[in-house]
Amino acid sequence: MSLLHWAILIPFLFAIIVPILYKYIRPIHTGWFVLLVPSVLFIYFLPYLTPISNGDTFMESVPWVPSLGIQFSAYVDGWSLLFALLITGIGALVVLYSIFYLDKKYEALNNFYVYLLLFMGAMLGVVLSDNLIVLYVFWELTSLSSTLLISYWYYRDASINGAVKSLNITVLGGFAMLAGFALLYVMTGTFSIQEMIGQAGTVIDHPLFLPTIILILLGAFTKSAQFPFHIWLPDAMEAPTPVSAYLHSATMVKAGIYLVARFTPLFGGAAEWFWIIAGAGLLTTLWGSFSALRQKDLKGLLAYSTISQLGMVMCLLGLGSAALYFDEANELYTVAILAAVFHLFNHASFKGSLFMTAGIVDHETGTRDIRSLGGLMLVMPATATISLIGAASMAGLPPLNGFLSKEHFFMGLTNAAEYGIFNMETVGLIFPIIGWLASVFTFVYCCIFFFKTFAGRFDASRFPKKVHEAPVGMLISPAILGFIVVTVGLFPNLLSQSIIEPSMASILNGLPMDNEAFSVDIEHWHGFSLELWMTIGVVAFGSLIFAGMGRWSKWSIYNKDVDPFTPVYDATMTGTIKGSQLITNVQMTGRLRDYFAFIAVFFLIITSWTMVRFDAFALDLEAMGNVTIYEMLLIGLLLVSVLSLPFIQKRIAAVVVLGFVGFFIALLFVNFRAPDLALTQLLIETVLVVLFMLAFYHLPELRKETSKLTFKWTNAMISFGIGLMMTVIAFSAFTFGQGNGFDPISDYFIENSADLAGGYNMVNVVLVDFRGLDTILEVLVLAIAALGVIALIRLRMKEGDDV
Repeated sequence: MSLLHWAILIPFLFAIIVPILYKYIRPIHTGWFVLLVPSVLFIYFLPYLTPISNGDTFMESVPWVPSLGIQFSAYVDGWSLLFALLITGIGALVVLYSIFYLDKKYEALNNFYVYLLLFMGAMLGVVLSDNLIVLYVFWELTSLSSTLLISYWYYRDASINGAVKSLNITVLGGFAMLAGFALLYVMTGTFSIQEMIGQAGTVIDHPLFLPTIILILLGAFTKSAQFPFHIWLPDAMEAPTPVSAYLHSATMVKAGIYLVARFTPLFGGAAEWFWIIAGAGLLTTLWGSFSALRQKDLKGLLAYSTISQLGMVMCLLGLGSAALYFDEANELYTVAILAAVFHLFNHASFKGSLFMTAGIVDHETGTRDIRSLGGLMLVMPATATISLIGAASMAGLPPLNGFLSKEHFFMGLTNAAEYGIFNMETVGLIFPIIGWLASVFTFVYCCIFFFKTFAGRFDASRFPKKVHEAPVGMLISPAILGFIVVTVGLFPNLLSQSIIEPSMASILNGLPMDNEAFSVDIEHWHGFSLELWMTIGVVAFGSLIFAGMGRWSKWSIYNKDVDPFTPVYDATMTGTIKGSQLITNVQMTGRLRDYFAFIAVFFLIITSWTMVRFDAFALDLEAMGNVTIYEMLLIGLLLVSVLSLPFIQKRIAAVVVLGFVGFFIALLFVNFRAPDLALTQLLIETVLVVLFMLAFYHLPELRKETSKLTFKWTNAMISFGIGLMMTVIAFSAFTFGQGNGFDPISDYFIENSADLAGGYNMVNVVLVDFRGLDTILEVLVLAIAALGVIALIRLRMKEGDDV
């Protein structure tokens, strides 16, 4: 394996060491050791910036399941490198912040850092994997590890509920995504994303194109909390604040964004891909920003703001995918991709700092309730300053980085109205209007976040703790992120060559890169453009709305801070649980006879439907041989033996008659010149009869059944149906085998039993060689059943008795 593979695996390996460090080096906070992992990985990925900015890419592969085309392939291009740097860079800041946030005396740090490292490694695996199956494995690992992080304070009901909700929604989307990956393999014959991109034209024209993108986007939308799957994200706020900062700023919720951009070269240029992503993103932007206004919890407000911001990036990726409709790059479309990449980076910086400052407020005041906060600016000046920078950037105010990406967001939306494709000439105006409205709401909730927390008169009696500024160690991480916000805002082209252009090249892979549309030059002043007037309008209308908050906050809609889709989810879960309980009560009767009946009916339905669906019924009696009197006699005796079994009241007699059935079948094998089968059958029947008689001797007498007559008729009908179905299958298989050139499977065993297995008894060879693994597993099942029987017997034995 290469260093690139080890970079993905190191967090998993270090997670094994963490419990040992926690146990034996308790005086030192475990976070100091964990901090080494993301720091070293961040330093490892930094040198990739230069070759990636020159257009190079890196691929390292290790065979995993070569027979199925599954390789552990690590791929680095501009897009994956951006995410790798965010995951490790912000990961290091989050770990540093957590050292001061989580008390080493009272918190289970071993659990926390194991979960965090698992999550970090899984995210690196997602963004660096080129093989779909490997990507899916890491994808689900992010769901599992994030669930553990959200439920870290497992003794709180809200933490457990939030974790379960996130797991249900994201894993459901993951299953859909896996189905989409399977369809992609059917279309392309490979699991490699880069090889698939080479077949983009074939994929778009394939009949499975639409179901494939719907399934894959279900995975992306659920992971990135897009409308209406956004409801898990606010409940995930029950996690410790370092987790929230990490999940929201750099990792999990952006995994869906990563996936959409990664598949844009494959699906981009298609109207379906364009409309689904752009439409869902625009709706999510509006809904998230509006819902954030109603939140009373600082982290809840930030959660909905994340939903809105992710919707913005998703919308831009959808709009920018139209660039692949043409053969040449055009700035009219590529500016949307530029805005998406730039805002993704900016969002990671200002949202990370905001979450950390919200955590500081909670940590130092004992509350996150906006209605109880206020006046903290003088008591917590450093926290207030960092919050002001983050909130102003998120609101899109100059000269911060959020202003620049907001300008490009408006540019991408207004350009959409000029698109001459996908009917945008008639409905394209909707995009800038809704985007502008969402930006107004964004400005308002940023004002709420800052002014309701830090402005006003300070009243110490409203806080459950004595309020003071956070320790320096807790301020370092948000201060660094705030510094990045300001620096990128003042010098935006620091990222142009190294981050933005390579990422755009990855997302729009397939377009010629020697084009001015890929030349990124971000400036603060573009003159009095439409985008600038839209920003001025956002500030003006947003200020008016915030100034009138005293009136509209009395409206009933403001006080209903629970998302209307949450009751829908709760009702769905309640109905699902009740339905499963009802089915379980009907099915699990405790009667073996019922279980056999369910299995038999299911077999009948599935087999009948399959045979009707594929027109597999066939009956041709002319090709059959004559039935001799001897054969008729044997079959008659066989039938009498079978039909007499239900009427026998003695166990020993039933075993003897059952043995007759087996011996008559052995005679039929002899008649059909199959001595090997006959010998095997005779041996098995003899052993079974002897064993049954020895075992049944110790069992009580059979009890007479008192079931109703109608119930017995049901059993008779099911038995008759199974027998009839097996007969029909046998006749149909025989008929289809006549004159159709099908070689019987037995020919293979006849020809190869001696050469390959060295045996001349074909039945034995099949059992112990050709399907030897199956036989071993059957023996294993019997052994487990025998152990179960012994355990049950011992329960009724007295002390000193031996089985």
